[in-house]
Amino acid sequence: MGVIDYEHGISAIDGAYLRPLLMAVHAIIEGDRAAIVDPGTNASVPLILEALAAKGFRPGQVDYVILTHIHLDHAGGSGLLMRALPNATLTVHPRGARHMADPTRLVAGTIGVYGAAETRRLYGDIVPVPAGRILETPDGASIRLNGRALSFHETFGHARHHVAIHDAASGHVFAGDTFGLSYPELDWQGRRFAFATSSPTQFDPAPYHRSLDLIAGLARGAVYVTHYGQVGEVEARLATLHRQVDALAAVGLRAKDAGPERRARLWQGVKALLLDEVRRYGAPFTEAQVMAAYGQDVDLNADGLVAWLDSMG
Repeated sequence: MGVIDYEHGISAIDGAYLRPLLMAVHAIIEGDRAAIVDPGTNASVPLILEALAAKGFRPGQVDYVILTHIHLDHAGGSGLLMRALPNATLTVHPRGARHMADPTRLVAGTIGVYGAAETRRLYGDIVPVPAGRILETPDGASIRLNGRALSFHETFGHARHHVAIHDAASGHVFAGDTFGLSYPELDWQGRRFAFATSSPTQFDPAPYHRSLDLIAGLARGAVYVTHYGQVGEVEARLATLHRQVDALAAVGLRAKDAGPERRARLWQGVKALLLDEVRRYGAPFTEAQVMAAYGQDVDLNADGLVAWLDSMG
């Protein structure tokens, strides 16, 4: 069982999505109560329960399942997990609440990205969450986990239902996907590689930049990203992500009028940007190593740029 324990009662549980150390489910423990942030997929659910049991926690001691956003690699297991947690409330941005109660359109949108067979393989049957167990958490909302204050802040740019969660006890922030991806395969000399995501379908550079600044301004020392775990050096990472968001937008705009070649040019442009970022990072990874870690994200980022360009009309 892959669990990384950080300070302040925060842990990362490997959610078993595609490969080890790709998708982290975060647990927050305060005394004898717990919360789960971004529960991952249906396959993650038994691993979450096992990790809690190893810490001496019963399902009834979990008060909240907290969503940064409703993409299925983050939220697909919510309904199944909620069935196992009798006292838990699910928190989600108001734009995502109805999709957790009735995931029909959410699943249809995912099929539009991955196809029906791959969606079923990755996520299985998405279980709805009873509406009475859902708490909408718009910008400025807050909850208390056994007295520990957790506040919600809209962080759009990756998705228009995305929130970051500021933890008053640690000063840290749970940022979902908005503060970039950092797979451990590309860690180098104690540093975490960072790469921004433009994955489908709501990439939008202007709010993305605002969200990056908001997260960095809230965080004191560390941010938790779903892909993967705790990241530090927040100010340096902020500058890197700002540069990458602009670079992804530039890749998109250069290919805007490329016609049938557009998708291929976008893929090549994102790949070139990724490899350039690794060179900037100063790590000795080969192209094959980089693509083994981030190849799927090159595809998804290219697809997200297609959606962004199409949204311009």
